[in-house]
Amino acid sequence: MESFSKRMSSVALKLDGNRYLNAVKNSFIAAMPILIVGSFFILFANLPIPGYAGFMRSWLGSGWQRIFTVPYDVTMNMMTIYIVVEVSMELASSYKLNRVSAAFSGLAAFLVLTPVFDFKRAALGSGLPMNNLSASGLFVGIIFSILAVEILHFTDKRGWKIKMPASVPPNVSESFSALIPFALVIIIFNFVRIIFELTSFGSVQNFIFSNLQAPLTSLGASLPATIIVLLMEGFLWSFGIHGANVVGSVMTPIWLSLTAQNAAAFAAGKAIPNIVNYQFYNNFIKIGGSGATFGLCLLLLFFAKSKQFKALGRLAIGPEIFTINEPIIFGLPIVLNPLMVIPFILTPIVMALIAYLSMRIGLVPLTNGVNIPFTTPPIIAGFIVSGWRGAVLNVVQIIVSLFIYLPFFRTADKLAYAQEAEKEREQKKVSGGNSNSVEKLAR
Repeated sequence: MESFSKRMSSVALKLDGNRYLNAVKNSFIAAMPILIVGSFFILFANLPIPGYAGFMRSWLGSGWQRIFTVPYDVTMNMMTIYIVVEVSMELASSYKLNRVSAAFSGLAAFLVLTPVFDFKRAALGSGLPMNNLSASGLFVGIIFSILAVEILHFTDKRGWKIKMPASVPPNVSESFSALIPFALVIIIFNFVRIIFELTSFGSVQNFIFSNLQAPLTSLGASLPATIIVLLMEGFLWSFGIHGANVVGSVMTPIWLSLTAQNAAAFAAGKAIPNIVNYQFYNNFIKIGGSGATFGLCLLLLFFAKSKQFKALGRLAIGPEIFTINEPIIFGLPIVLNPLMVIPFILTPIVMALIAYLSMRIGLVPLTNGVNIPFTTPPIIAGFIVSGWRGAVLNVVQIIVSLFIYLPFFRTADKLAYAQEAEKEREQKKVSGGNSNSVEKLAR
């Protein structure tokens, strides 16, 4: 186990330390607040309350939804802009380059490659289509912002910059030193744009979306792929490696693009397309965090005989409500514990199957694309993203998770209780022997 753990740790650390995966992961973490705020506006525009739409229309007029759709458009519908800026800055930090220059370069590269469109005349020439700034342009933004920063890094290593005299203020000097790298970025990606406009694809956006993003999102939206991801995540956690961080750096862009598709359909009043997405993963699989440990926490709190487990249950219930379960993962422990690793890996898969089938057959509505914080308590989370039936599904899942963990919990609890009883007997023997010695000395 130790040998295997070391090997797995080295692989996971390499993945977790990869500068590109780290830049993507950190950029989504940084952008999450604005995506959460923006997605709530679309919920306010479509609250499933009888009479709500009529009341808002009578109060604010026929175009009342625009009050909420404009904030949605400049947040969720422009998510690629925020990701491009943040990926560029994160990657620049790893190379110790100027973060602002990197952000400008990444943004310029992305916009040069984005086709311009005239919505009124339906002809190329006078506007940026919003769909290329939303989830549809996400992979283009990530790939070419990384390449733009790599060009900056390449020129910086070779000293290809205009150097000003020492008497020139630093801010002016830095702006002039960025001239050559910026020029290379614009020239290179402008040629890329021209080349793709001469092909049947018409743009880099169409090429990347058709050949990379669409296949990956289709794969990421499937149940088998979700189960494989959950197996990898649980497996890594069982050796003390933060599995959610490792798989999240790869899967978050895919799941968030699926979420954006759901949000767009929800806003337009159309059928929601995707069962699997970021909300499905966060709110219907990770019930209480990785391993779906909410049921286990209830067992520790109410049914444990071991003093250690009872104390752990009281300590863990607060964080567990907000889907933070490190106290259980490392306190029970689940890490490197063959007995508890089995349900820890199995339970999220069962949660995924229950939720997927419930949504597939229409028992529970598909998630509406509203991004909510991962710390939103279960049941409340289910209600926000899938209505009252989503809340009921969370309740059912908690009960099912409790029964999955139950036999393993009982075995672990018995072992811990027996160990505590044995320690108490040994302490009594030691204290009894000490009291007899004292009595003999006194005599």
